[in-house]
Amino acid sequence: MLIFNCTEAASNFFSRVHKGKKITPVEKPPTPTIEDDVHVESAEQWLVHAISVQRKHVLFVIHVQTRYCMIFAGAKKADVEGFVKRFTDRWLNGVMRDAMNHDALQWIAPDVMQERFDEGCHDYQLYKRGHRSAQGHIKEIAWIFEDYAAEWGCLPPDEIMASRFDARINGFVRGNNSVKGYALPDEEMMAHWLRQYCGLDESGVQKARNRRQEVRREIRAFEEADASH
Repeated sequence: MLIFNCTEAASNFFSRVHKGKKITPVEKPPTPTIEDDVHVESAEQWLVHAISVQRKHVLFVIHVQTRYCMIFAGAKKADVEGFVKRFTDRWLNGVMRDAMNHDALQWIAPDVMQERFDEGCHDYQLYKRGHRSAQGHIKEIAWIFEDYAAEWGCLPPDEIMASRFDARINGFVRGNNSVKGYALPDEEMMAHWLRQYCGLDESGVQKARNRRQEVRREIRAFEEADASH
């Protein structure tokens, strides 16, 4: 199950007013803190925040466990189903693109992955609940995004450009209590994905991590050599 924990701003974004009455899909959470939701162990816990950039709605959605973040510019207010569809497509495509770029496809069985993903992410729930640490990371990412948008003079015009920004932002090292220290959100999400949706054990996950780190070093060395010429 997908659980979208909404800040006050995100709760207002997903709500609408009809005949003077507020209608909202955002419910009261079963527990005060995300970490207390032990009854839904396999749930994907995300924190959602909403801001306005260049007079358009922008949603920031961060995975609480891995700190993997996605940015949705020009989101349509109160369109929960549209958001969830856009979210699942971007998440799946982003992880697969990262796996392809870092030689991790060899550990992914597409049929198994798709079946597990469809089963695990078919249902969703919106709760009004925050997470201080993840919210701090969203604020940092929002500042960076606003700077980029000012430089571009516009918001990302399509999903391809938006996913490129996601990839850039998820390649920055971030503090993460889940892994006791600092980690790369894109690498942590890959490891999480391989466990959750591809059925890999820790040995397999570590092999994928090692290969990913090796490819990153190869890419960096190539870029440095190219820059020196």
